[in-house]
Amino acid sequence: MLTAKGEEFDRVLGLGLGADDFLSKPFSPRELLARILAILRRSTWTTEDEKASRPHVVTSGDIALDLAARTVLKDNQSLRITGAEFDLLKAFVESPGQVLTRDVLAEGVLGRKFSPFDRSIDLHVSNLRRKLGPQSDGVERIRSIRGTGYLYAWPTEV
Repeated sequence: MLTAKGEEFDRVLGLGLGADDFLSKPFSPRELLARILAILRRSTWTTEDEKASRPHVVTSGDIALDLAARTVLKDNQSLRITGAEFDLLKAFVESPGQVLTRDVLAEGVLGRKFSPFDRSIDLHVSNLRRKLGPQSDGVERIRSIRGTGYLYAWPTEV
């Protein structure tokens, strides 16, 4: 988090809300680079100097999610999706055949508690369905489970 606020309260709040690091202005570009490299060392990312690969690509039938670039390919064609749609699709692809409740999806994808009148998950699912289309055999990818949530169908052979 880069910010003009540098008080202890602001730092604690920023870190508590999920920031990996906190750097207040003015800052040195070298310090910023050092902090970024430190975060990358602690994560699955590494620099090219360390000759390690990028995080893997998750595939599901004709869909491929590049977790590092946060991109989606369908039949090797790039799809334009939002960040929330990417996170939602990632949750589905990692749990094929499992019903994911709206509660779980709201907390995991949107980072907030689900409210009975909140339709944002339904809207994101609708957008994903439109962008992804059915599987190659015509089977619906994301099925609604009435009153519960959604199920991502097992991919068919491509």
